[in-house]
Amino acid sequence: MTSNGTTWTVDTVRSADGTTIAYETAGEGPPIVLVGGAFNDRGTVRPLAAALTSDFTVYGYDRRGRGDSGDTGPYAVQREIEDVAALIERAGGTAYLYGLSSGAILAAYAAAEGLPVAGLALFEPPFQAGPHGGRKPGLAERLTELVSAGRRGDAVELFLTDAVGVPAEAVTGMRAAPEWGWMEGLAHTLAYDTTVTGYGELPVDRLNRITAPTVVVDSTGSPEWLRDAAEATAGAVPGATHLSLAGGFHEVPPEVLAPALRDALLG
Repeated sequence: MTSNGTTWTVDTVRSADGTTIAYETAGEGPPIVLVGGAFNDRGTVRPLAAALTSDFTVYGYDRRGRGDSGDTGPYAVQREIEDVAALIERAGGTAYLYGLSSGAILAAYAAAEGLPVAGLALFEPPFQAGPHGGRKPGLAERLTELVSAGRRGDAVELFLTDAVGVPAEAVTGMRAAPEWGWMEGLAHTLAYDTTVTGYGELPVDRLNRITAPTVVVDSTGSPEWLRDAAEATAGAVPGATHLSLAGGFHEVPPEVLAPALRDALLG
């Protein structure tokens, strides 16, 4: 498959519980696995992946329940960590990890468990580290109930308002956007992201167990709570560095982020 001038090899790997995980790979150099966040599949991380292919062999994948990957129930965060482990094994037994948002938390947990991670890059893991309220209890259950009732749009709206902090009036406008239908298609996975994040408390003891060289990145255009979370995460991971890069809300353009990741991970 060719996209934006990059040729991707598409394949699958089987996770520990038998779930098929779809991925695509391109590039040359040491392997790096990209772990997306909410509303992400391997297509949404592809622009960053393409920007990294000159320095890494990039693995972008569909987290379970998304795209071409399977979705064996019941859901558990540990199953997603096992998915990352299967991809690292397929990549040759050791790899760099990059995680975005809830995917950053997954990547951090995978490294904390001692998976063979050569280096770790975390983009704005959504922990609650500053003077703001934590995640509301029962959110994952409410999301699941809405999806089960066929109210996917309402599930997307609930996640955006309660988990992301988007004002309700802004969500009303988003419902008319072309990408809303695509977001509804991923609504059943929002409970997974919420489960990964939990109530948002910074898991200091868990982060303290990470031994891989780590960089934590935030965007200058993100809200203060996400930037606080990045700084606090870097403070909890032994020897981690913290970078603030020019960008928008919860994102930094690939042409800015990719060289920063290359420098931080490869030196």
